[in-house]
Amino acid sequence: MADWFKILSVFFACAIAFGKMGMPAALVLFKLNFFKTFIVTVTGGVTGNIIFTYLSAVILKKWHAYRVRKNKIHTKKIFTPFNRRIMFIKKRFGLFGIAAITPLFLSTPLGAFLAERFFKDKKKIIIYLSISTIFWSLTFYLVALVFKH
Repeated sequence: MADWFKILSVFFACAIAFGKMGMPAALVLFKLNFFKTFIVTVTGGVTGNIIFTYLSAVILKKWHAYRVRKNKIHTKKIFTPFNRRIMFIKKRFGLFGIAAITPLFLSTPLGAFLAERFFKDKKKIIIYLSISTIFWSLTFYLVALVFKH
């Protein structure tokens, strides 16, 4: 029974914050073996990627409808320093960059929101974020294995 609690808590932690809560909990706190760690963290991370990508699309659609209703959309784009910084990041790093840093530095909801905001292809977003999650899961486990011995 306690094993299921460990697996579910790691699953939900990976769905929300992969690198900050999920992987450290699986490796350090619960000391799961490689097979359990890899399966649970990857399925949790991929599930979080799917859920938060579609949830972000709904939030962005509602936000746009609200702005249209309140007449907050300008016909001429206003470039503020913040908008310029966002465009620089989008052009410089792209979807690959967002996907690479999401599991490690950002949380899954924030990374999925940024990816959905800049790139509308949900299938591509989910694939990139999932590949990044698999990569970081293997990397975290190998680093923990090296430092354990």
